[in-house]
Amino acid sequence: MKEVKGAHVPKTIDLNCDMGESHGPYSLGEDARIMPHITSASIACGFHGGDPLVMRKTVQLAKEHGVSIGAHPGYPDLMGFGRRMLHTFKGEIEAYVLYQMGALDAFVRAAGLSLSYVKPHGALYNHVAQNAEAARELIGAIRAYDPRLFLYMLSGSLCAAMAREAGVRVIGEAFPDRAYLKNGSLAPRGLQGAVIHERQTVCSRVLQLVTESTLPTLDGSTLSVEADTLCIHGDTPQAWKLAMDMKKTLLAHGMKVQAPGKLDKRSKNAAVPHTP
Repeated sequence: MKEVKGAHVPKTIDLNCDMGESHGPYSLGEDARIMPHITSASIACGFHGGDPLVMRKTVQLAKEHGVSIGAHPGYPDLMGFGRRMLHTFKGEIEAYVLYQMGALDAFVRAAGLSLSYVKPHGALYNHVAQNAEAARELIGAIRAYDPRLFLYMLSGSLCAAMAREAGVRVIGEAFPDRAYLKNGSLAPRGLQGAVIHERQTVCSRVLQLVTESTLPTLDGSTLSVEADTLCIHGDTPQAWKLAMDMKKTLLAHGMKVQAPGKLDKRSKNAAVPHTP
């Protein structure tokens, strides 16, 4: 988490949510109710969820609320919602990410906005977080497409370190509604207690993150976690209430809730018109 020096300047944290994951006749999440309570929207790009109509609608919704927009690319796996690990040949991950960034960016540009960041989804996120070859392909895609983009990535991960070394600006991400293993990775969803549903518990973990930079692990130990952004999963039941509670908790304890792109003059966030 970043802290700006000064006697009365509050600490700043970003709230991001995975959104736009409906497709065709299938509706997932309550994006319209979540959007007023977040600062960054990670929008699905059609591979694990989303479709052209949903992408355009979600971009417009983010524009209306002044929310920063990020591409949320995943494996081409609608049936598994991008949460199944897929075997890929060399170069596939880079191509998948490039394809999806370009697809979403078309709608972002058409709305007169600019893409702010990239955040991989699901199994792809977990894979690049700890696999050097996969991380290189993700980083290569970002650098080839627009090196100004932020990368939202698991705080403390291999991918985050590699991206910084490559000159990509990393926003360290933490998950207050997900359990962690002692090695710093997210607990697989199949494990009991891997997903935390109680809003009060999640908000307590939010406070622990922003005040102590720690979280408990499944085995009872304490993990050090530095976070610039906190994730809310849009497919979680009543995620809008969780987003609202998290934001209220942060504001009540003197935090400033704001997207990273609005702190860096070199970046172009969702509220800034695109200039070719």
